[in-house]
Amino acid sequence: MTTDASKTSHSDDRTDPSTDDRSRRAAMIPDEEWSAPEATVMASIRDALDADEPTVLATVVGVEGSAYRGPGAKMLVAGDAGVGSITAGCLEDVLIDLAGEVRADGTPRVERFDLTGDDDVWGLGVGCNGVVDVLLEPLDSGYRPVVDAYDGGEAALVYTVVDADYSAAPVGDRAVAVGDDPIPDEPPAWFGDDLADAAREFRRQGVSDTVELPRPAGRIEVFVDGVTPPADLVVFGTGHDISPVVELARRVDFRVTVAGFRGADATSERFPAADEVRSLSPARVRDELDLDADTYAVVMTHNFVDDAIAVDELLASDVPYVGLMGPPERFEEIADQWHEEGREVSPSELDRLYTPVGLDLGGGTPYQIAYSIVAELLAIRYGRAPDHLREAEMLDRRLQP
Repeated sequence: MTTDASKTSHSDDRTDPSTDDRSRRAAMIPDEEWSAPEATVMASIRDALDADEPTVLATVVGVEGSAYRGPGAKMLVAGDAGVGSITAGCLEDVLIDLAGEVRADGTPRVERFDLTGDDDVWGLGVGCNGVVDVLLEPLDSGYRPVVDAYDGGEAALVYTVVDADYSAAPVGDRAVAVGDDPIPDEPPAWFGDDLADAAREFRRQGVSDTVELPRPAGRIEVFVDGVTPPADLVVFGTGHDISPVVELARRVDFRVTVAGFRGADATSERFPAADEVRSLSPARVRDELDLDADTYAVVMTHNFVDDAIAVDELLASDVPYVGLMGPPERFEEIADQWHEEGREVSPSELDRLYTPVGLDLGGGTPYQIAYSIVAELLAIRYGRAPDHLREAEMLDRRLQP
């Protein structure tokens, strides 16, 4: 992005804050608020809209080089406090100060932070080695359709002007499209087929990004933010090993339902981190649960009969991932039983079945096991083949001309 009146570029020349000032700022965002899941950030945005509070939404709209978080990362700032993270903690305090200025003048703007220098930026020890563009805007009712779509389980495409050469498209001007159609119900004058095509491609890639568009009145840059609701995870079972999986999955933005087959144990008091706790029969899994292509399932009942029935029900649904706790021999016994009953497992069903569930991370404590399960869930959800990032980076560099 080019720098203009609405876009301020910051680098090493900013006045270095004192140690006391840095300590004060570092305490502005408690760790639990900085690391808040996206669902918590969106809930905070909804609450601020409901209360009509004067808040500022900060969104990463561009990254050149390396950065802790990519385009679409958000932080909501109210007063001297923020919810959510933009970086690993090196810019959040600065953004709180800048948000105060935006809140005071009511004008959206894009701030550029150049973190590529060898020296510490503002004495904060920043080492991201990238350039980060952040849109700061007063939160207003224009963001309400985004929150409503998120709460209703629908995807949204948020189009926001972040730079333009003509006044008809001021920074912060926005349009929202909800659902599969990338075209807003009332598209602004600067919207066109080229922007809709770019949005379709970004959605296919699962990314948010900025696109530069030529217009008769001048160049315009629009940030296309794909905001998707959390995926659903159903964990079957009520044993002690369920809670760590629920807790970790909730922290990484799964909407978690615990489904128990023993009513006395299937209570919200027993699983407080779950969004919902249900008691049902394994034979009625498809009847009582909404199992679509954005729902993931982990079967951890430790009961052979319940496992066999629940897995059969899940494989007959649209869920893309069915994880089964237990050794490989467990499913072999289930498959043998099905064979005797005349039920054969198809290759497409085996493609969706992960047993033993989880990645091979080592360790065997309850939380180590839970981490391996949730890590596999994330990899499947985002279409990744689990590997060391170091290996991927080295491969990319070797392939560079």
